[in-house]
Amino acid sequence: MKLKSKGLPLLTFLFVLQSFSQQLKPKDSITALEEVILTQDAIPKKATGITSSSKISAQTFERFNPTDIPSAINQISGVYILSGAINTNRITIRGIGARTPFGTNKLRMYFNGIPVTNGTGVSTIEAYDVEDLGAVEVIKGPKATAFGSNLGGAILLDTKASVEDKTQLINSLTVGSYQMFKDNLTFSHSESGLNVSLSYNHLETDGFRQNNRFERDGLLLNTQFRTGQKSSMALLINYLDYTAQIPSSLNQTDFEEDPTRAPNNWLESQGFEANNYILTGLSHTYQFSETFQNTTSIFYTYLDHYEPRPFNILDEFTNGFGFRSRFAGKWGRADFSFGGELYKDEYHWGTFENLYEENNGNGSLKGNQLSDNTEFRRQFNIFGTVTYPITTQLTAQFGLNVNKTHYDFRDMFNEGDTNASAERDFDAIMLPNLGIRYQLKNGELYANVSKGFSNPSLEETLTPDGVINPNIAQETGTNYEIGSTWRLWGNKLSANVALYRMNIKNLLVAQRVGEDEFIGRNAGETRHQGVEMDLQYRERISPSITFSPYLSYTLNDHSFVDFVDGDNDYSGNPLTGVPKNRLSSGIDFRHTSGLQLNLIHQFVDDIPLTDANTLSSDSFNLFHAKMSFATSITSHLNLGLNAGINNLFDTNYAQSVLINAVGFGGSQPRYYYPGNGQNYFGGLRLNYVF
Repeated sequence: MKLKSKGLPLLTFLFVLQSFSQQLKPKDSITALEEVILTQDAIPKKATGITSSSKISAQTFERFNPTDIPSAINQISGVYILSGAINTNRITIRGIGARTPFGTNKLRMYFNGIPVTNGTGVSTIEAYDVEDLGAVEVIKGPKATAFGSNLGGAILLDTKASVEDKTQLINSLTVGSYQMFKDNLTFSHSESGLNVSLSYNHLETDGFRQNNRFERDGLLLNTQFRTGQKSSMALLINYLDYTAQIPSSLNQTDFEEDPTRAPNNWLESQGFEANNYILTGLSHTYQFSETFQNTTSIFYTYLDHYEPRPFNILDEFTNGFGFRSRFAGKWGRADFSFGGELYKDEYHWGTFENLYEENNGNGSLKGNQLSDNTEFRRQFNIFGTVTYPITTQLTAQFGLNVNKTHYDFRDMFNEGDTNASAERDFDAIMLPNLGIRYQLKNGELYANVSKGFSNPSLEETLTPDGVINPNIAQETGTNYEIGSTWRLWGNKLSANVALYRMNIKNLLVAQRVGEDEFIGRNAGETRHQGVEMDLQYRERISPSITFSPYLSYTLNDHSFVDFVDGDNDYSGNPLTGVPKNRLSSGIDFRHTSGLQLNLIHQFVDDIPLTDANTLSSDSFNLFHAKMSFATSITSHLNLGLNAGINNLFDTNYAQSVLINAVGFGGSQPRYYYPGNGQNYFGGLRLNYVF
């Protein structure tokens, strides 16, 4: 099929825009064309001192289907989310986390400054509704001393800010392919000393594949209020209740012939997961003086998870709690910050027989209990950073993070010699960070050297017999990075380039010993190096039309330096689970009438699926398009309309992969999680300003 047979010709769209310019006058400030500046870059960042980071705003999220947070974050170079389903995402940063079988670890995640990474380092981006997010900031690599020092870095999620001195009621409705229905209702109020935002969201869809239905309800309360001339408080509550069927992965034959299907055992068991999640956080900020302040947060998380799988039924819940306190100020010419962060959780889980084969086609049926366990997990971080201007152009920064981790595993099921209860107390680890920045007229040059680590999960510390392995060690790595940022041509062009290299020792490898059984071990050394580039340009091509192309490119050169697995020596092989090249690009057209077109392209290179590099996923190109229109109906009521097409040319591609998959019982290994086929969506947004 030729490309010209589908899609919207550019010339036609420009003609439509010009017609609108003659028929519609610019509206008020809500829809009027803004000055030609890169507003996304103007958003203040939270990265400490001269630490480089990448940030995307709600403007980026609005280019995509509001159920598709991975595509938005994949606009950032060096960051790639492999998404098996709405509820199954694996975030990799510079290849870190690519070898994790399921979920996201080896990074720290914060929501409005509150830590939301659990006691084993797992973070869940799917716990947050994209329409509630105002910005996502990514600190790539272990240089985020104020936000932990995990090898992958840190992801900082922030909610949308209330519009100053306004009271609003906003409803966004989206429908689309696969019986998708999403509604988000938000009330916000802002006045002197008080900001309140309350959002409710509902999402349901049958999904692209068999056994793929998803239904979610969420509630978010975010409020800030001044308690005195020098102090303020913030309250955050995020509640989530969802049920998601699990279509699981496919073998190569099924992936190529019918990507919509699910494996027979998952169909017959009607596998799914049900989650109830809540995060509550209370923060207090006190301004001691013009140059010294403190923000302290206390928080609590709860997750109730139930998951029938063909091989067993998992029933678990987690209670997590902790605090974070950060002081920041100025002493002479130096800026400084220091503080601490404690996270503790209690994880209770048991497994049961799944008797679905005896349930007359009615899906999963709970049988006898197979295990009953409790984990107590604790992480404590102390951090500090000093930034000092050596000259008017040259600035240096030194930071230090000290981490202490403790695991306590209790086997509540077995007795006597078969009881596997054990503790693991990791030695304190010191993680320094040194950076310099040289300020230029239209940009800056920077360099950074930093050390980071990743803890094994408690499950990774266990042997196949369920006994603590005292020899397994933390992953450690040293990151070297140089880069530059530029703002040129009156801020019309933004350009960021970074080159990095990180050597990781004691690589944690998940070895599969059963259909859902993995053990961890240290397997040598990997080298992560690459180039990241982000370009964004904005130009007014007529009095009423703004043209904004952008591009993010990632070159990954990740490899095993020393990796021997039994009789196999994989040293020198490219790292499994990481594409060598990745490109995200697009063009935004905006008109003063409120009309907008977004054209989006993504290229992902082939991904090695086995450590021996004997099999790789196919590379692919994806194209998306979205058109939207915003206008003021009255002085109080604003209207927004949008419609879009994802996967414009109906490409069959792997949206996520499972590395080193093993076939059981003579079946083919299941490596592939298919992405959605060509699909459509449309939405209506009403905004009433009181």
